[in-house]
Amino acid sequence: MLVNKAVTERTAAEASRLEWLSRRHEEFKRAKRFRNRAVLAVQGSLLVLFFALWEAAARQGWIDRLLFSYPSKVFRQIYANMADGSLWHHLGITLGETATGFVLGTLLGTLLAVAIWWSPFLSAVLDPYMVVFNSMPKVALGPIFIVMFGAGFISIVVTTLSITIIVTTLVVYNSFCGVDPNLVKVVRSFGADKRQVFFKVILPASFPAIVSTLKVNVGMSWVGVIVGEFLVAKSGLGYLIIYGFQVFNFTLVMSSLIIIAFVATAMYQLVVYIEKVLLSRR
Repeated sequence: MLVNKAVTERTAAEASRLEWLSRRHEEFKRAKRFRNRAVLAVQGSLLVLFFALWEAAARQGWIDRLLFSYPSKVFRQIYANMADGSLWHHLGITLGETATGFVLGTLLGTLLAVAIWWSPFLSAVLDPYMVVFNSMPKVALGPIFIVMFGAGFISIVVTTLSITIIVTTLVVYNSFCGVDPNLVKVVRSFGADKRQVFFKVILPASFPAIVSTLKVNVGMSWVGVIVGEFLVAKSGLGYLIIYGFQVFNFTLVMSSLIIIAFVATAMYQLVVYIEKVLLSRR
């Protein structure tokens, strides 16, 4: 009887503890949902406030309406470009160039990081060159790429790669080097060769850094594409910005910038979603 009573009391205590943990978990989830909603509400309010102040400043003459335009006119410009189909043409070209530069830059940069980690000799040889190339202004390299690859899609993508590859290589390589050396020693003590060390220790430990590099490359890809379009493009959002400056249509310039901001944000959120999916599967 005493044993049964003790078991019953222990079971009741465990059930009470599980119930308490469950309540705490539900409270945590509610607090997290509330915080996320609050963040979205504040972000939306700041965006609305920005456009409202911009509109008021232009209409009250606080800023130059010719130079800065104002939101209602900008959105009318966007709607007109959507209606006549010209926006979709320019947006599609820029998105294609950005996606190509983003994917190739991430893949090639990661492969180069693997190569220089694998070969210390290659790392020692390439290290000063990567530092110098990363410090060079890519706008200055644009004319060289135009001469080499022609004024078109390839030269714009190469301009984008000149930005994304080096950044990806440096970030991923530093992640490889930052893995706990004790983990490598443990695996080597079991007789693992370099390939096994890389695939069993280095790569899994660096996976979050590699995925996070995608976020960096979103911005870098847009910078590279717009710079390339400034130099050579006859279509695309970068071309619209340059054309707007040339004809003093600053509303077209502002509308192109807003579209770039919106699409780049959507692309970034897509990368964040992919990151969550990949990390949750791990």
